[in-house]
Amino acid sequence: MTAKPSRRSGGRAARAALRAAPLAHDQRPVRSGMSGGQYRPLSDAGVARIHAAALDALEQIGLADAPPSGVEIMTAAGAEYRDGRLYFPRALVEDMLAKAAKDITLCGRDPMHDLSLSDHRVHYGTAGAAVHMVDVHGKEYRDSTIQDLHDAARIVDQLDNLHFLQRPMVARDISDNHEMDLNTIYACTSGTRKHVGTSFTEPDFVPDAIELLHMIAGGEDAWRARPFVSNSNCFVVPPMKFATESCEVMEKCIAAGMPVLLLSAGMAGATAPPTIAGAIVQAVAECLAGVVYVNAIAPGHPAIFGTWPFVVDLRTGAMSGGSGEQALLSAGCSQMHKFYGLPGGAVGGIADSKLPDMQAGYEQMCSNVLAGLSGLNMVYEAAGMHASLLGFCHESLILGNDIIGQALRCVRGIEVTEDSVNVELMKSVCLDGPGHYLGADETLSLMQTEYVYPALGDRTSPKEWDERDKPDLIENATARKEAILAERSQATFDPITDAAIRARFNIHLPG
Repeated sequence: MTAKPSRRSGGRAARAALRAAPLAHDQRPVRSGMSGGQYRPLSDAGVARIHAAALDALEQIGLADAPPSGVEIMTAAGAEYRDGRLYFPRALVEDMLAKAAKDITLCGRDPMHDLSLSDHRVHYGTAGAAVHMVDVHGKEYRDSTIQDLHDAARIVDQLDNLHFLQRPMVARDISDNHEMDLNTIYACTSGTRKHVGTSFTEPDFVPDAIELLHMIAGGEDAWRARPFVSNSNCFVVPPMKFATESCEVMEKCIAAGMPVLLLSAGMAGATAPPTIAGAIVQAVAECLAGVVYVNAIAPGHPAIFGTWPFVVDLRTGAMSGGSGEQALLSAGCSQMHKFYGLPGGAVGGIADSKLPDMQAGYEQMCSNVLAGLSGLNMVYEAAGMHASLLGFCHESLILGNDIIGQALRCVRGIEVTEDSVNVELMKSVCLDGPGHYLGADETLSLMQTEYVYPALGDRTSPKEWDERDKPDLIENATARKEAILAERSQATFDPITDAAIRARFNIHLPG
């Protein structure tokens, strides 16, 4: 006699089938551009006080070391120059804030990956300048290479919860900085169709990079219509100094139509005030100076308010990117971005841990959740980054996709509607039905749109875990990495374009 399948196993099979069916982008339970803003660590009075202090700092302290071109640009707009420093009157800052772009779209090479940075829309991605790669199996660190960077781009391209790729590591196998800058662009854009962020070592390297981007885009007009690469620009050297060469780079990028990230990265307790509020004040003041700079050159040019204050462990002087204080710093900065109505970015997801272990998990989750809940438009360094920005890990990048998925579910919050508080369903289950909701049509219809499931995280029982030979999280992440890299990159350039690029520039990646 053939045993009948249990009701429970049938339900499980139906649920498994639903999970296997891909959802359209707008039906996914989490996706890029979800609205945060529920978490506000600063009171309204605190926001106003930070704003006032930042304006005081710009008027009374100003910034030193602007290049001659920057001095000319900003004094023509109304800044005051004396004793080698630029001072910014309140009225000038307010005028430039009125001119600044409030609604920016960062383009992907594929329009399906465009990012809208308006309001509290949240996007997670990579960033950084790690100089090492983490070997998770040998538990060793080695120099990062251009191939590692390209592979990271290819992995990000296939991860739903990573929405952009800012260069996360330095290609240390390319000793010539000019070639490194060009190969960084090539490696990233040929690896992902998502928006890419990069930096330039020297101002003189920018024209060749723009020429390369024109070739990839199909011409200057196509590039200017949809610039799919932005310039991550450390235009200041905290405390309160301009980075002269970076400012010259920024001027060239603006002229070329490239969006810029105005990045202030002070270290609380070292190059920024030791209090969380004080570090935010300095970062805001420095980025407001950047807003003046950019909009004095080109009013309304797309610029991201990049307050990136970091934390120092005051016991040792070492960076502490995985701390609760770091999470608060980024969330507080996000609140200031919204006060100004500007698209903004800050850090989240950094691990001080050297390997993707329990420490890395709690460090990454803490700051990623708070950043998302605060409505931070661009959460940089959200996955893959270890050793306080010194090491990058492909396996951790893949595991970070699961972490960010859960963070995004927190960002989405709880929808309370007539359907979601369905008392009639409760009646039918409790009074007339089986006493559980497992087989209900409502359960099956919502399981893919209401819940987020980890791609690699293990939720089996101990018995099932043992029957499956005790799967290891890191080994599964390595297998996923190898599967992605075994396939051809979907961002690969067409053969004619690629041949033209290789004829013009010394591309280090094999053809």
